[in-house]
Amino acid sequence: MATNKKEKDSERGAPKWWKEGLIGLCAGSLFGATSVAIGQPFDTIKTKMQTQTGYQNKTMLQTVRATLRSQGLLGFYRGSPFPFFGSTFYRSAQFGAYESIYSYLESNYGKSNRLFKEYRLHALLGGLGGATARAVIETPLEYAKIRLQTQRDWKLRDVYKGFGITWLRTTVFLSSFFYLRETAKTRYPEKLSHPIIGPFLLGGVVATFAWWVVWPLELMKSQIQGSYVGHESLSVLQRMRLVVSERGLAGLYRGVLSGTLRSFFANGIGLIVYEYVQRRFSNWN
Repeated sequence: MATNKKEKDSERGAPKWWKEGLIGLCAGSLFGATSVAIGQPFDTIKTKMQTQTGYQNKTMLQTVRATLRSQGLLGFYRGSPFPFFGSTFYRSAQFGAYESIYSYLESNYGKSNRLFKEYRLHALLGGLGGATARAVIETPLEYAKIRLQTQRDWKLRDVYKGFGITWLRTTVFLSSFFYLRETAKTRYPEKLSHPIIGPFLLGGVVATFAWWVVWPLELMKSQIQGSYVGHESLSVLQRMRLVVSERGLAGLYRGVLSGTLRSFFANGIGLIVYEYVQRRFSNWN
């Protein structure tokens, strides 16, 4: 991902993968903080629509009005300490793991292995590693956040409730995001070279498309961690079948408009910050 050659890193005494991983940790933490600051109100709306009793049949605008009436503006940031500090940590781990794996594979196999060179297998494997690191940290924080957003009690013994679906959702999302990001940067290097427009489009458009791919899994995760009334004992497949039977296929995409707005702006602006920090650190000797 960075332009430095393996030989230059070796001369400095630091392997490229180690340096890129450290940069990813630092830049990822700022990405996470930026993302939550911008996207938390949209996330709260989405979560209420998907999991909170009394909001199941409300539109996005109706959810906004109901939240304003009952909780005021601060209601949109209810539970925000968990995602703010959590996003800082898990996105730091996510990008740190991804950059380390990607850089290591690219340096050692990228030039000689067709799977890595033409099909960007290193981006997919990096996404898998980043997703695993993220899910370990994100699951308990998302559980606590969703409980606070939907005004329900939470229990310490249940903090890893929904880990499996969180890992699956995150793996599909990050693998799709990183693969599409690398593909776009390779095919349209000049159009995406601008330091603001380029990362904003990559973060906003690519991340949003990846979220659309995994949205049914995001819905399932929210319902499992929020203990959606009437669905507590159901498996993921049973939940999906029930949602489809009650609301049709569109039911699997409930809250997607709010999620799309959150993703586009939060990830677009977050990636501007990420790539700025990445460039600054990469230029250090």
